[in-house]
Formats: sequence, C-alpha cells, structure tokens
Amino acid sequence: MEEKILELLSNEFPDVDFTASDALVDDGILDSLTITGIIATLTMEFGITIPYEEIVEENFNSIKGLADMVTRLQ
Repeated sequence: MEEKILELLSNEFPDVDFTASDALVDDGILDSLTITGIIATLTMEFGITIPYEEIVEENFNSIKGLADMVTRLQ
C-alpha cells in the first residue's frame, strides 16, 4: 500500500519529496492546499471518504501514516 501511495502522490505532486521526512506536515513540506489535493487524490483512487476527524498531522506526516489511514478507511 505504501509503495502504491508513494507512486500515486509522486506523480500527482512531482515537486514534493514524500520521502524527505517522516514529519511532512510538521516540517512544512505539505501545506493546506497540497493536503487538500492529497485528500482528493486518495478519495478518487481508493473510493474512500476521509472524514474531518482523520485530517490530522499523524495521518499526513508520512507515506506510512497515509497508507495506514487508507487501509483503515477501506
């Protein structure tokens, strides 16, 4: 799951290095606009709905956090 999400997001957001940090939000690598785009991309790709309470730093700080969230919501 992590590899699939990394490939998907790297293609959608080529200017973001998703492997640069395990604190993508905390380090300022992801801004709110990029997070919104990630939510839209994951929603369309995996057919999930990401509820507001899941939009927290630990779910978006790393590819692992994103993969765990997607798996949980599927």
